[in-house]
Amino acid sequence: MKSINRLLLALLTLAAPLSALAANGHYVPGIEATGGAFLPPAPGLYYRAYLVHYDITDVVDPSGDTLPGSNSGSVSALANRFVWVSGRKFLGADYGVETIIPVQRTTLNFKGLGVDSSESGVGDVYLGPVVLGWHGSQWDAVFAAGVWLDTAEHDARDPASIGRGHHTTMLTLGGAWHFDEQRRWSVSALSRYEIKGEQDDTHITPGDSWLVEWALTHRLESGLEVALAGFDAWQLEADSGTPSNDKLERHAAGIELGYGWRELGMELRGAVYHEYSTRAGSSGVQPEGNLFRLALTKAF
Repeated sequence: MKSINRLLLALLTLAAPLSALAANGHYVPGIEATGGAFLPPAPGLYYRAYLVHYDITDVVDPSGDTLPGSNSGSVSALANRFVWVSGRKFLGADYGVETIIPVQRTTLNFKGLGVDSSESGVGDVYLGPVVLGWHGSQWDAVFAAGVWLDTAEHDARDPASIGRGHHTTMLTLGGAWHFDEQRRWSVSALSRYEIKGEQDDTHITPGDSWLVEWALTHRLESGLEVALAGFDAWQLEADSGTPSNDKLERHAAGIELGYGWRELGMELRGAVYHEYSTRAGSSGVQPEGNLFRLALTKAF
């Protein structure tokens, strides 16, 4: 009973790992997969809507063991991403800028921990002044840099809090290799490195984290794309300002389907991921479950 009380206290005072879908950071692993390893080459404005639902089935400890009791919940989000490709070149790459505005609802019903909380609102906003895309006949590459702003409401006492309570600098590097000139078979990887700031109310600085989204994709004669996809996320440094050295990890695999309508400038992709391995960070607890995602892209 004492161990459960300690976990509950840690959960309430270090709510950041539960305040979003992200692995100890702002970015949601699994949100891009096959669509994130390149920047569209044609100049113009692109809008991508990500509809994401994370179904929490368990809560685990730093050893990856499931905590006792009925612990369930969900996080649903609509992330609105706007990308403008300028038509100009920098270092041989197409240059663009982007912003992401998420709207989120979190519901936690952790009976085993005595937590019952729900929150809704606009999440922390991302501003990316640098997006670079390189393109070859059988390859694509992307680099980006930007900042997640501390714009959303954050309450360290509420594990369902929408905001993270700190800003984050995010660096992106990714690429795709197409095995044939028709690009029927492709392998891609997209990595995000997050450098976090200090939470004003707790004076805790979450440790840097790194994640990789990967996919093996095949495009059928009909134009339908089928992919084996997944993500792996690691917290590389322990949180400063806490006595714990535990670092969060998340690993998942799943499938993705995608189809595009070139004449309409639209593309739709859907994916489902199952988290098969999770370890909690300094809070002592971390949700584990399944991720469902739809991404609609429209070119203007």
